[in-house]
Amino acid sequence: MSGPRPASIVLSVRQRAVLEHLCRCPTASARLVRRAGVLLALADDPCLQRVATGQGLTRVSVRLWRDRWLAAADRLAAAEADGISAADLLGLIEAALDDVPRPGGPATFTPEQIVGVVATACEPPAKSARPISHWTHAELADEVKKRHIVKDISPRSVGRFLKRGGPAAAPQPLLAQRQPTRP
Repeated sequence: MSGPRPASIVLSVRQRAVLEHLCRCPTASARLVRRAGVLLALADDPCLQRVATGQGLTRVSVRLWRDRWLAAADRLAAAEADGISAADLLGLIEAALDDVPRPGGPATFTPEQIVGVVATACEPPAKSARPISHWTHAELADEVKKRHIVKDISPRSVGRFLKRGGPAAAPQPLLAQRQPTRP
């Protein structure tokens, strides 16, 4: 007893050339190479199970990329009909094979708040009437809460903001270094 015929992938000559290029491209991500290989295999054989077995994937994964390609097929065909350049076609195909954004929780701090934390760290502590020579994460967290830059922030979050981005090493330390205690 056979089921319905699987949806088949029809590739234009240019689409096939771009997908084959992606499979051979040494700088392409492994994820992109795998997805291009799945589509090329599906164009030759529409059987999900055989392609999944041949590619070392599950039928669900193969079906996902087949359906994503089918959803983008009209857009790709229209772009080709408009005489899109090879580089732009590559960009469209890469976009079709890219991951969709995953849901996640909203950001806890706005970019303006992060900039405020970093700007405060760049000021000398004496300007804030702090009796210290260098900022610590805890002192900085306390100061940005006092200035109402953020409602609440942990010293660890302050440390992450200061560690992220910026030069590899500051010309002068922004935060106090822990000094070893001497007996």
